[in-house]
Amino acid sequence: MTKAALAWLASFRLRILFRTSFLLLALAVLAMAVAVLQEEKQRSYDNYQTNVAKTKEQIVARLRHPAGQLALLNPPRGNGAAVAGRPVVLPYSAIDFDDQSKVRNAVEMAGCLVQYKRHGSLCVAIGNNPWAGGYIYAAGTFASGALVPHVIGDEQLDGAHRLRVTVSLRGETYRWLAPFEPLPGKVLRAEGVRGRFTGYVEREGSNYKGARPVREFRGWVWQGGRCLDAAKDDDIGDCARKSFFSLRLPVDALREALFRERKPQWPPPDLDQFRVRIEVLAPGDGAVIFDSDEPGAVPPFSLNDLTGLLLPGETLAIHKAGATHDIVQLSGKEDGAEPSSPLITRLISRLPVASYDAPVEFADEIATPLGSYRLLLKGDARSVNKTLAAVATRVSWFVGAMLLAIALAWLVMEIGIVRRIALLTRRTRGLSQTVHTDGGLERFDLADLRGGDELGILATGLDDLLRRVKEDAERERIRAGQEKDMWHAVGHEIMSPLQSLLALHGASDDPSHRYIQRMQQAVRILYGSASPSEAFASSSISVQALDLARFLQNVADNAGIADIVCTGVAAPLPVRADEYPLEDVFAHILKNADRYRRPGTPITLRLDSSESTATVSIHNVGPQIAEDFIERIFEYGVSDQAEAGAHGNRGQGLFVARTYMAKMGGTVTARNEGDGVSFVLTLQRARG
Repeated sequence: MTKAALAWLASFRLRILFRTSFLLLALAVLAMAVAVLQEEKQRSYDNYQTNVAKTKEQIVARLRHPAGQLALLNPPRGNGAAVAGRPVVLPYSAIDFDDQSKVRNAVEMAGCLVQYKRHGSLCVAIGNNPWAGGYIYAAGTFASGALVPHVIGDEQLDGAHRLRVTVSLRGETYRWLAPFEPLPGKVLRAEGVRGRFTGYVEREGSNYKGARPVREFRGWVWQGGRCLDAAKDDDIGDCARKSFFSLRLPVDALREALFRERKPQWPPPDLDQFRVRIEVLAPGDGAVIFDSDEPGAVPPFSLNDLTGLLLPGETLAIHKAGATHDIVQLSGKEDGAEPSSPLITRLISRLPVASYDAPVEFADEIATPLGSYRLLLKGDARSVNKTLAAVATRVSWFVGAMLLAIALAWLVMEIGIVRRIALLTRRTRGLSQTVHTDGGLERFDLADLRGGDELGILATGLDDLLRRVKEDAERERIRAGQEKDMWHAVGHEIMSPLQSLLALHGASDDPSHRYIQRMQQAVRILYGSASPSEAFASSSISVQALDLARFLQNVADNAGIADIVCTGVAAPLPVRADEYPLEDVFAHILKNADRYRRPGTPITLRLDSSESTATVSIHNVGPQIAEDFIERIFEYGVSDQAEAGAHGNRGQGLFVARTYMAKMGGTVTARNEGDGVSFVLTLQRARG
């Protein structure tokens, strides 16, 4: 890369630095966001696998509980909605319905109770062992006042609290009416009341004269001694108390089916078609205290309730070991998905994470009294992307705000600083080029960049400096014009008497004629141009063969300077030179040598030659030239005398000498020697 190109590039350094810094900052924000997304995706995927495994463990734990086994033994049918009064298969072979604690623990552990309003509940079930008898069990609770018993021997049953039980299955309907009969013995109200429900086949009307109880119908009831309303006294007889009952209902159709086949099918395949309704009737024509067909019942736990444990995209399939079809297949509900950006979604889907492509599946097996059930829980890793995309979309507003802040900061610096730097640089570069090419300065103005900040202060200083430079340049132009006019006038005034002298000394053999012609040539060169330096630089030289030995002898004789010793001039030595300019060269150098030589010492001119050049050494004894000044003495206007101008010395003698020597193809140099200074002039020898 060239030096000019490097200089041009350096002028953009600050702008490149500013813009690159903001670009890198924006890229760093984006890279940080992508890195965080990738890390969050990996973490979310790992957490998702862990959560799916935990979900599987929760499901297995619930299904291994009696309530879970009850749900396995009674999978959802039809639309999956639980039906009140439909018998369920218990995870037990039978219920010890005579013992309150055992039956209560059995139904509560199994979780088969359907909950009703006003402290009501009911569990209708069959055992999982067909040889326990073809019975339907019912147990539950209801709230009522103190139970009114049926008096033994009373043929009217409506004077007591009673149960009405209706069982419908396989086209048959069984109806029983069971009044409450207390057990004999002392009744302590604080401990509650215990009795039984004696079942009779229901008749039309309330007269059950001659009716005999159904032997296989068994029912028990236990009423607590405490009022449900804690504010009431437990001794008040009419406060509501909670009663728990258990029933064993004999169903002839079920018992007959058990002995009809060698290996009966149990549970019955049409169990979901069975219906059991239980009503608790108050004495007389009072309202029904409890009705299992009352709407608003809350069903027990079922397999459908496992859906709440599944996340969107997860599926749970359960089938019985050896079966080819699933008894239930559940899917996580798709909740209202948060909006996500398609661009962010695609970005997240492309971010690589470890083991992302591996399927998320967990299997297990649950043993029940009626066989083993296998479950398969499948997760969907794409849900991780959806969830993360929704979160990332929300967070993207913050990333966008950061990028916007960076863009605004860049815009502020671009307009407030970089643009002004660019203008200042461009105008300064143009000003520099204008100064170097001697162009006009009027078109450069920095007034619009002035201000109170750092750049404004800099622009103000440059503008003031430029204004002063313009004023100085204008003054210099006026002075140079006046000086040029003065030089032209002086030259005109000098040329007139020189013409007169030339007429007086017109003879060619007159020695003065030659010097008058030299004076005319010098006047034409000096006063015919804009400045002396331009005059000497633009002067023309007529180079021809010149006998340098004879020329040196003539210079020594006619220089008007005493004690000039000339050596080496015995034989002619032709060189290529112009006589008049070369004589000016020697005149200026000899004048300097005479000025600086030690009084009483000569000036020595020594002529030497080689095959191609001739060398003249002009030596004077005196003070030496400073080493750092020895080359500068040949520059125009340079003099070692502080008052050179006052003595007529403008510092142009040695400049003229080097200029003329260069035009004649020669050189002139100065060097310090032991006792003084020598000027060495070299010219090309003439051939032929």
